[in-house]
Amino acid sequence: MIEAELIAIGVFLVTYALIIDERIHRAVAALAGAAVITFSQVVPWEKVPEYLDLGTIFLLMGMMIIVNTARGSGLFEYIAIRTAKLAKGSPMRVLILFSVVTAVTSAFLDNVTTVLLLTPMLLYIAKVMKLNPIPFLLSEIFASNVGGAATLIGDPPNIMIGSAAGLGFNDFLMTMGPIALVDMTIVLVMLYFIYGKQLKVEPEEQKKIAGVIDNLDERAAIKDRSLFNKSVITILLVVFLFFIHGELGVEPAVVAMTGAAILLFWSRVPPDEILEKIEWPALFFFGGLFIIVGALVETGLISQVAEFVVSHVHTTGEAMIIIAWFSAIASAIVDNIPLTATLIPLIQDMGMTMEIEPLWWALSLGACMGGNGTAIAASANVVVIGIAERQGITITFMDFLKMGMLILFVTVAVGLGMLLLMFT
Repeated sequence: MIEAELIAIGVFLVTYALIIDERIHRAVAALAGAAVITFSQVVPWEKVPEYLDLGTIFLLMGMMIIVNTARGSGLFEYIAIRTAKLAKGSPMRVLILFSVVTAVTSAFLDNVTTVLLLTPMLLYIAKVMKLNPIPFLLSEIFASNVGGAATLIGDPPNIMIGSAAGLGFNDFLMTMGPIALVDMTIVLVMLYFIYGKQLKVEPEEQKKIAGVIDNLDERAAIKDRSLFNKSVITILLVVFLFFIHGELGVEPAVVAMTGAAILLFWSRVPPDEILEKIEWPALFFFGGLFIIVGALVETGLISQVAEFVVSHVHTTGEAMIIIAWFSAIASAIVDNIPLTATLIPLIQDMGMTMEIEPLWWALSLGACMGGNGTAIAASANVVVIGIAERQGITITFMDFLKMGMLILFVTVAVGLGMLLLMFT
């Protein structure tokens, strides 16, 4: 048994180190770790299905298919241009509106997809306005992470928590939705006071900018009107089904895969074109990671850590505070996906001796808001900074850290205060 524990700990630590180092792709690191775990029979082959969270994997896969199919219609470019026009040439209004659109979109679609689609348009608008694009880019990153916290499908940690805890779409919307709304409002106020002076332009210049933006034709952005309409209808249907999936007795993953099947069948888009765009490395990363963390559960290591924590924590409120702040700060340093995968079985064991639901919300808050802490804390951060660099715009690690950690501490403190009011 001791040998199995040593293998489980060793594989977990080495895999984590490789994920942080990034010289080897994290999917390869996770699959290699899972191979060692299964080959050494720390997790017997017949028990692998117990630890593979297929609810998470198929929910992600279904949403990826829907988004990649809808992307071909020009839907997201249409939304970006309409948002820019609503700002009427005001840079601060552009920042606020794009942040709101990013937050709302990130609540229902994958964060990375959201920023991939909106960042190029945001950079173009900043160029038209002849303004420093960095405030716009930072606000987009913060909005994507805060908005993603609002729903079950908004951020991978929430998908994982929902699957493990049996929490539905409406559970997340009613608990994390108000927190995300309040935190997003606070973030926008902070951005206004920090960047307000930089984003002021003379009335004449604002009119000129508004004229340039008005020349953008959102209808021209629609590449396929039929696919556009079918995508909008399917996405609305999927969102509606997420709201009522509990009453239907259907898992969120089934809703996502059903939506994917409907859109593929209805649109007649060749499936190979869509399926090859799925983030397969991300899905295999999840699969490998679940097996590695399963080894910690299988050997009893998670139970031992849970017993230690419970023996030093006397109330649910104390446990919420520890989980929220630990997951937030740790998520700023390492990827929040493996961190969440590690903490889920720990919380399940802690739930044997205290009320468990508040602990899930504390983990969701910390893991999602922690993504704002550093430039590498969330995939969306890395994507936005990478797109900016290709256009000659540099956001240094330290520049991001100054704003990111401020946003992290404020949003977690406010969110935790709201959770404590709800559950203690």
